[in-house]
Order: sequence, then C-alpha cells, then structure tokens
Amino acid sequence: MENNASPRNISRLGLRLFAVYAVCYTAFVLTSAFAAPVMEREAFAGLNVAIVSGFGLIVLALVLALVYGVRGGGKRHDTPHAPSAGGAR
Repeated sequence: MENNASPRNISRLGLRLFAVYAVCYTAFVLTSAFAAPVMEREAFAGLNVAIVSGFGLIVLALVLALVYGVRGGGKRHDTPHAPSAGGAR
C-alpha cells in the first residue's frame, strides 16, 4: 500500500472528515431546534433520540479522529524547530 501522507493529502483528509462531522452536527442541531418532538421520541432502552444521537456524535468524533490518525500516518508535518539559545553548538 502506497503511503500518501504528504502534508497536502493529510490536510485534504482532515477537511473531508471535518465536513462529515459538520454535516452530522448541523443535522443534530437543526433537528433539536426545529423538530424537538422528534428528539423526544424514545429510541431504545428508555433513551430518547437526543441522547442517542448526542452519544453518536461523540463516537463519530472519536472514529473520525482515529481515521485521521491512521490514514495520516500519525506524523506531524511541522517545520523543524530552531535550536534553543543554550542548545547544540
């Protein structure tokens, strides 16, 4: 498998994952604001849709972070730090 972990590809991946989360979160907020009775319905085990979808958003965020970490190679592409004043000569 080819490693495409260039800073540009990682940035694109991050933006795509952010877009996925933003769409899901926007749907959650709009449903909460304009269709409150939907959020009050029981989903399962006595929990309403608002609680289940809220936890779903948390799980989604963790999954997207995992995808970003794995697909990005877990590498940071920062500029190298300049040596400190008392550093190597």
